[in-house]
Amino acid sequence: MIIPSIDIVKGRAVQLEGGETLRIDAGDPFPLAEKFARVGEIAVIDIDAARGEGDNRELVLELIRRFPCRVGGGIRDFDSAANLLDAGARKVIIGTAAEPEFLSRLPRERLIAALDAKNGEVVVEGWRKGSGKGVEERMRELAPYVGGFLVTVVEREGKMGGIDLEAARELAKLAASLPGKPVLTIAGGVTTAAEVAELDRMEAEAQVGMALYSGRLPLAEAFVAPLVSDRADGYWPVVVCDEDGVALGLVWASAESVARSVETGRGVYMSRKRGLWEKGASSGNTQELVRIEVDCDRDSLRYVVKQNGAGFCHRGTRGCFGDDWGLARLDRTIAARLESPPPGSYTHRIATEAGLLGSKLREEAAELAEAEGPERSAEETADLVYFALAKLRVEGACLRDVERVLDRRALKVTRRPGNAKAAYAEGSAKWPGIH
Repeated sequence: MIIPSIDIVKGRAVQLEGGETLRIDAGDPFPLAEKFARVGEIAVIDIDAARGEGDNRELVLELIRRFPCRVGGGIRDFDSAANLLDAGARKVIIGTAAEPEFLSRLPRERLIAALDAKNGEVVVEGWRKGSGKGVEERMRELAPYVGGFLVTVVEREGKMGGIDLEAARELAKLAASLPGKPVLTIAGGVTTAAEVAELDRMEAEAQVGMALYSGRLPLAEAFVAPLVSDRADGYWPVVVCDEDGVALGLVWASAESVARSVETGRGVYMSRKRGLWEKGASSGNTQELVRIEVDCDRDSLRYVVKQNGAGFCHRGTRGCFGDDWGLARLDRTIAARLESPPPGSYTHRIATEAGLLGSKLREEAAELAEAEGPERSAEETADLVYFALAKLRVEGACLRDVERVLDRRALKVTRRPGNAKAAYAEGSAKWPGIH
C-alpha cells in the first residue's frame, strides 16, 4: 500500500530532489496530512533534524496528536525516540543511530530502520556521510531489532524516474527470509500506480512524496492500485463503520467513488442502479470520512466515518442492522438531551444546576470504590459513567475524545508508577465531605 510522505523544512512541507534541491514548497503540512490520513498512515520526516540544522519538534508532535504518523529525521537517542512513541507515533524511523544496542531498548514492532542508499552504499546524517556498508548487509544486521526497513534510493529521490523493480523484488525476498519478517518500504522514485501495485504484490509498501505533490500520481489512484475485484463492473464491497467500529451498512465503491471520497472527505459510494452518490446529499445525514481501510485480501474496503444526522439507514435508524447500543449510544443521547432537553430532563438539570454534577461525580466514584461483587460493581460503574459522559459533553468533549486519549496512552513505552495520591490512599478521606 501507499505511505504518503511529508518532509518538513523550517515548518513547511517540501519536496527535495536528491535530498538537496528544493522542487516543491507545499506550505502548511496540516491540510496535506488531513487528506493523506484518509488512506492510512503518514510518514513525517523532519529534514532539519536529520541535517542537524534545528528541528520541527512541536509541529511534529501536533501532527502525531492529530493523525496516524510514522516519524523520522534526527532521532539519535533513546529519549527522543521514546518521547515520540509516548506522544503517539505509530512507529519511529531510525537512520544514523540504527545500531543493535540502541534499538534493543525500544519495542521492535514500532521501529523502522532507515537505509538510505547512494550508489549502493548506505548513507547517514541527512544523506551526507557514507557508512561503508550496503543495504542487504545492514538488513541482515538489524532484522532482529526492527519491524521494518525504509529503503530510499537517494539518486532517484524526487526525480520521478520510477523505481528499480527487480532490485526491490530482491530486497523484498530478503526481508521475507529474515527473522520476524520485517516489512519493507521503498522510497525514492515511486511514480506510478502500477509501481505501487507491484510493490504491494511483493508485500512491500511504497512511500511517495514528489509524485503526489506534483499531481503526477493522484492519491486515490495509488491507494486503489493494489485492489482486486471479481465483479464485471470492478466494484468493491464496502463495510461502512462509525468511529467506534460499529457497522452501519454495506455498500459498493469504485475507483471514481474512492477518489471523490478522498478529495472531499465525505462518504461517496457507487449505487448499482443510480451510479455515484454522496451519502446525505439529499437527506442531510452526511458522513465525514475518517479513513478508508483495505482488507487483507485486497478485495474489500472499510470506510470509517463520522455519521451525522438521524443515521445511515434510509429507514431512519443509525445503521441498516438497527439502532446501536452501549456507551456510544448513551453519549449521543446525552448530547441530544443537552441540545434539546425534553420536559423534566435530569440530564439538563445536572448540566445547569450549579454544583450538582460535581457532587454526583464524587458521590458515584465513592460508591464504586466501596462496591463489592460483580453486579454491584457493574451498577455503580454504570452510574459513574453516565455522570462522566455528561461532564464531558458539558465541557465540549465526547466519548470519542476519551478513546483517542486511551489509544495514545496505549502507545506509550515509558510508564509512571501509578501510585495513589496521599489524600486518596487507604484510610484517608477520599474526597472532602465523603467518607
